[in-house]
Parts: sequence; structure tokens; C-alpha cells
Amino acid sequence: MARFCLQLNTGAGRNLAVASAGGTSKRKSSAIERVELPEKVKNSRVLVLGGTGRVGGSTALALSKFCPDLRIVVGGRNRDKGDALVTQLGNNAEFAQVDINDSKSLDKALKEVDLVVNTAGPFQQSEKCTVLEAAIQNKTAYLDVCDDMSYAFRAKSYMKRAVEANIPAITTGGIYPGVSNVMAAELVSAAKSEGKGEPQRLRFYYYTAGSGGAGPTILSTSFLLLGEEVVAYNRGEKIKLRPYSGMLNIDFGLGIGKKDVFLLNLPEVRSIHENLGVPTVSARFGTAPFFWNWGMVAMTYLLPAETLRDRGKVEQLVQLFDPLVRAVDGFAGERVSMRVDLDCSDGRSRIGIFSHKRLSESVGISTAAFVLAILEGSTQPGVWFPEEAGGIAIEARETLLKRAAQGTINFAMNKAPWMVETNPKELGFGIYV
Repeated sequence: MARFCLQLNTGAGRNLAVASAGGTSKRKSSAIERVELPEKVKNSRVLVLGGTGRVGGSTALALSKFCPDLRIVVGGRNRDKGDALVTQLGNNAEFAQVDINDSKSLDKALKEVDLVVNTAGPFQQSEKCTVLEAAIQNKTAYLDVCDDMSYAFRAKSYMKRAVEANIPAITTGGIYPGVSNVMAAELVSAAKSEGKGEPQRLRFYYYTAGSGGAGPTILSTSFLLLGEEVVAYNRGEKIKLRPYSGMLNIDFGLGIGKKDVFLLNLPEVRSIHENLGVPTVSARFGTAPFFWNWGMVAMTYLLPAETLRDRGKVEQLVQLFDPLVRAVDGFAGERVSMRVDLDCSDGRSRIGIFSHKRLSESVGISTAAFVLAILEGSTQPGVWFPEEAGGIAIEARETLLKRAAQGTINFAMNKAPWMVETNPKELGFGIYV
């Protein structure tokens, strides 16, 4: 099992860093450090909707390792898959057959549940926040892993209802968006505390090899996003750009290297712009092998946007491509990396890096970290984005990042780019760019 070193410096200019220290042996899963929850919540009942899927199953497994005393309910439609997962989770787990599109089924599943985690994607082109509505109605804390702009801001419109019900809720609380939002918030906070320059530009860069082991759901999400114009911000002005355009070659550092990334319409762009006040914000994503990127670009030109926004037609495309994607995943692997860059008005740049060998594992650990934060009381009543102080309290961000980063091959916060890139350029006299 790979060993790692953890360095934590508290205070306004805090740094978080995890770096691989050797060890290349294969392993089934990363060791997760057990968390001792407060007595009153240590036996909480957590319902994971979409629990028989890759993201939901990974979240349930991570929760069972973080907190074995939690009572985990795997919610889904496939009882055989659910029972198989429950066997892995142990005696504190059970399966509940749930249809998220059926209000009666949802209400029944939410009875005596303390927190519901909605991983039942894709969230694109969903017209209602049915799970959030049911959670508020049943006074159940809520978390979702939404990665869709429209859905996320529709969820935010339930703020008043959630406050009146005294229910804490977080939307976009997975790995990206989610952990990436908290990374951005920490970079902005550190920059402001130093008082040397104002945050001017923040850029999200994401990379996932193949489908990241996440199966058909990530395929559906990717195809649906290709049908959406990209919303970005330039010096405070909202702009719209062509999906999967604007290619950049980005250095993701140790274990990943340089990868091509392309513009996508992701909710953290707008939420960071509005909540953290950064004038220029954008998000890019790339995959591997390289021909998948070429294929994504081709789809934006060859297929009408209306086709790519039609969930039924996209599901047909997914069924067509899924066998090929799974075959390629066999040699492409499922490494994942996030790089968050912040540029300030004084010319300084600081970045955060988060890389893991397995997206299918890391997404569950990341989502579970949000679950623990909510159970520990870090979230106020209302509906929040992760970067908002009401979503994850400022003093709880470092703990969340430390938990989410377990098993990473590279994790660093608030560093100059040359400190984490694979081939920094030296100008001379020890000065790097």
C-alpha cells in the first residue's frame, strides 16, 4: 500500500499537502481513517439513493469505513445489486427499493432517515428536485452530487423552505463539483487574508481517464453537457461559449502529467463567481485516451444540440458506446485529477491539486466527507453550495479536505504552480515559472 505524508499548517495562509512517498503495489482500496462522530449522531441513519450505481455504491462503502456505526440504507431499484452491496457493508446496512420519481416511494424510504444522499444521476435535463422536495417535507438533511447548472440553481430556490423546515442541505457536494468548490474557497480565503492582492481569475481544470470507472452515468452526463452552451465569466461579464472548445494543455503534476482540457458548462463556475466574488471564472475537462476528446469535439459539430439535450436519445447513444468505453477503460485506467488556479491582482498565482488513482473510489470518499460534515453540524439550515459558509463552515473546510484527500497520490493547496508541476521552467537565480 502506498505510504503518504500529510502536512497541515493552520491559520489564514494554511497549506494542505499530501504527496506519494513510494510504494506501487496494487491494492483493492485505500485505507480510510475512522472518524468518531459525536454520540448523538454516531448511529445516524443515512439513505444513499442511487446506491446500486457506481457513485452511490462507492459513497456507501466509504461511509461504512469512515463510521462503522452508521446505519446505511442502500436505496435503488435493483434488489439483487442492493443485496450484494449490503453484504459488503455489514450488519448495519439494509436495502430499500426506491423509485425517485414516485413521491410515495420516496416518502416511505425517508421515514426515520436522518440524512439522504442523492447520487441518482444524471441530473442534466431534470425538471424537478423531487428528492430535495421530499427531504424538506420529511425534515431530512440532504446532500446531492449534482453537476448540472440548471438543477443546482433550481435546488437553491428551495432555500426559504429548507430554512423554515430547519433542514441543512448541500447541492453539488461530490468530488467535482464539491471538493473542488471547497478548494477554491480556501484559495480565495488565503489570498484575501494576506491582503496583498484581490482574487481576479479562478479556473477549474479536471481530468478523468476513460469513464473513470463510473460507467454509463458519466457517459450520459458528458453527452448531455455537450448539448449546453458553456457559461463563463470574464471580468464580471457573463459570456457563453461553444461546448468542448478552448482547448488548453494543463500540467496536473505528479502521477498525471500534462493533459488537454476543454470548456464545459459546470455549476461551480457561476456559484463561485456569485458567492466568492471572483470576476473571471471558467471550467475545463479532459479525458483519455486522446481519441475520446476528439470524439467529444466531433459530436458537438455532427449532432444537433437538441439531440444532445434529449435524455432518451442520449441513453441510446450511451447503450451504443458503453461496450467500447468499458473495453477501453480496461487499459486507460480511471485516474482523476483536479487543478484549481487562482490569479490575484498583484500578479501572484496559487493553485490546488487533487489526484487519485481511481475516480470510482475517490468520488465516494469525497461525497462521504460531505456527509460527515453535515452530521457534525457544519451545515446551517437552508440550501447551500459547498463554498458557502452556511454549507461548509469555514473552520470545517480543512477537515473536509483532509478526509476527502485520503488515498490521493497528490494533494497540495495554496502552492505556486512551479511547486507542483512536473517540469517547471527556471528563469535563473532559483526563480521558477
